[in-house]
Amino acid sequence: MLYPSIFSENLFDDLMNFDFPTFPDFGDVDKKLYGKHAGHLMKTDVKEHEDQYEVDIDLPGFKKDEIKLDLENGYLTVSAAKGLDKDEKDKKGKLIRQERYAGSMQRSFFVGEEITTEDIKAKYENGVLKLNVPKKEAKKLPEKKTIMIE
Repeated sequence: MLYPSIFSENLFDDLMNFDFPTFPDFGDVDKKLYGKHAGHLMKTDVKEHEDQYEVDIDLPGFKKDEIKLDLENGYLTVSAAKGLDKDEKDKKGKLIRQERYAGSMQRSFFVGEEITTEDIKAKYENGVLKLNVPKKEAKKLPEKKTIMIE
């Protein structure tokens, strides 16, 4: 059974919550989108193999069409967006507590400029986005040559 709580999950959140009149109030902009557990979003594991990297990104609750992958200038960007409707009501009553994530988030990884979109394999199942990114050697820069001044 759910009971109301006098304190939040972390006692120090309540004790250290001071209002400073000299600083502008931005409200709970970040809490509306990410909640107080924003640091737990897009948890990622990267495993290195001989010929590739295996990347597992936790995206629980998202549908496949809510996730987007972009590759630009050697950076792979993973974006996920889910509707944030504050006034959403259930058929049987009003929403009194929402803990599931709603909003948008993104994370970028440098994979190298030699990687193309055809090289990256992506699969999404059971709330985990699995990426296979091959290892490619960077193009070698020409050796430094000294020019003689006449």
